[in-house]
Amino acid sequence: MGPFFQRIGTALRENGYGVWKINFNGGDCLFWRLPNAMSFTGTDDEWPLFLREKIESLGITDIMLFGDCRPRHRQAIALCKKLGTRIYVFEEGYIRPDWVTLEMDGVNGHSTLPRNSAWYVEQARLLPPLAPHQTVSSSFPRRALEAVAYNAADILTRRHFPYWQDYRPWGAWYEGVSWLRRLARKKTARAESQKVLDWFATGKLPYVLFPLQLDADSQIHLHSNFNGMTPAIAMVMQSFALHAPADLYLLVKEHPLDNGVKDWKAMITRIATHLGIAQRVRYVEYGEISHMVRDARGVVTVNSTTGTLALAQNVPVKVLGRAVYNIDHVTDQQPLDDFWANPTPPDPDTLHAFMKVLIDRCLIEGGFFSEEGLSTLVAGTLRRVSSVRSEPDNVVFLPSHLDN
Repeated sequence: MGPFFQRIGTALRENGYGVWKINFNGGDCLFWRLPNAMSFTGTDDEWPLFLREKIESLGITDIMLFGDCRPRHRQAIALCKKLGTRIYVFEEGYIRPDWVTLEMDGVNGHSTLPRNSAWYVEQARLLPPLAPHQTVSSSFPRRALEAVAYNAADILTRRHFPYWQDYRPWGAWYEGVSWLRRLARKKTARAESQKVLDWFATGKLPYVLFPLQLDADSQIHLHSNFNGMTPAIAMVMQSFALHAPADLYLLVKEHPLDNGVKDWKAMITRIATHLGIAQRVRYVEYGEISHMVRDARGVVTVNSTTGTLALAQNVPVKVLGRAVYNIDHVTDQQPLDDFWANPTPPDPDTLHAFMKVLIDRCLIEGGFFSEEGLSTLVAGTLRRVSSVRSEPDNVVFLPSHLDN
């Protein structure tokens, strides 16, 4: 996540913590300019022994990492639980934008939060009212430049990290070319998407929104029963064809960070034609997701954070995977086949209680891709860690390489 770990590492050091960082590749090295960096250049089988030796020899009490699904991160978490080392897991926020997730032990499908609405209602009574929320700026160009820098540093230093393997299924060069192709047709795609959205708005046509997620995202592969977006798309469209009311449309929205490796629009067009619903399925690559959610009759998702955006606007949500917000009286618990005709919105009181507990325990205001966002995030992280810790100790960071 760019310079975030370096920034929080600096803040922790200034507050008396001992801080170390383990790098897996040249991209990790690029974004760490503090002392106490260590490079792990061994095999996956050697990784747990290496980490255990460092934890014991350095007296490490806490470990921080971004995401809990990468293979080496899963190994690290399992080891730390055995050793009694505190685990802090960062992720992009359960609520977006303007929030970052920071949870103990695991996030998303690995979260220790209950899935019982009554527990949230009870816990919320003990919490003060939610403070006013401030919007945090974020820069896509900055995110893109940091991703390019990270991957370039990784590629140029591969000989120093002979056993490092990217978790993504595509090589950086292939993915980069796909991004360039997508950017080349961005203007045309925006215009086509806007025509579709205007058509829905002018006719006030009812639709259910299906936001796509990244095909390589661990949220799909590890926190659902799908092995990618293709089977999820096929399941949703078949259910829609067989059970949705005849006047209902399905609006499919491409993920804003999709790399263009797969032509989702062409795939969805083929499936819709095969199922005889081509006239009731529309696809958009661009557009303001909050507006699409606001005007939707419901949202179907595997486990996207678009679900929390919809719930906040009282829009019914059907979750197909495992999501921290998929609890009774918040999301629709009936089968997908029944959701199309009778989507159930969240219970306002239960949803408010859930949001209060989620923000109090798992979320920090801020972001990774602006100076304002980083400053807010670092300050909030330091407060959260200090509230858990009675006194400063020794922290080790693991690499922050993105799934997407």
